Amino acid sequence: MIIYYTGTGNSRYLAKILSKRLNDQIINATDMIKENKCGNFQSDKPYVFVCPTYAWQIPRIFEKFIKDSKYCGSKKAYFILNCGGDIGNAGYHIKKLCKEKNFQYKGVVSIIMPENYIAIFSAPSETEEQAILQRATQKVKLAAKYILTEKSFPSKKTNWLDKRKSGIINTIFYKYIISDKKFYVTDHCISCGNCEKICPLHNIKLTDKKPIWNGNCTHCMACIGSCPTEAIEYGKHTKGLRRYYLK
Repeated sequence: MIIYYTGTGNSRYLAKILSKRLNDQIINATDMIKENKCGNFQSDKPYVFVCPTYAWQIPRIFEKFIKDSKYCGSKKAYFILNCGGDIGNAGYHIKKLCKEKNFQYKGVVSIIMPENYIAIFSAPSETEEQAILQRATQKVKLAAKYILTEKSFPSKKTNWLDKRKSGIINTIFYKYIISDKKFYVTDHCISCGNCEKICPLHNIKLTDKKPIWNGNCTHCMACIGSCPTEAIEYGKHTKGLRRYYLK
């Protein structure tokens, strides 16, 4: 069973490829999180969790979903994390999660996908995006071969910087960086309500036909990436930047 969480579509893209290669069921955890639901899953095949990397760890809202859900059948768990660069020491923390959920940890694979975190970085050009997706497609197909034979993913060596990234830097990032205070909407807003519907935490509400952010943001970038008129901005950084949302 393939269970994915996504903000701007990268994890959905990888999960769909896996579903075809593994001939396995696919579950959209994002929709379940929106409905404040946890899972009661049954699978004779290994569980495969696919998600983005938030500050060199799996997103906390997805980690909570995994913890709150129940799993029957297979005890084997694979993790596929997409990122813009690297996943630091995410594997260490995933091992702890697997131990807590009585999973047999089968490893984690990092796959570079087009950058979506335009609150700080920039999305690639369309040409660069396609090249990145092609490389990612080949890597996820390789990962599928390991899962089909139920072999563990190759282990990745980590260093002191990786540990810092997934440790203290992750903590600082969530405490001081992840905030919705810099989001605002321009006159290009058409009051379509897309941002309100797509937010996984129900953090956006339309007031007088304009979106208002209410302080419970995870920086998934779904709202700014999927806005049909590019009316949402994040501070001064996103002005003029290309948006990224993979359907």
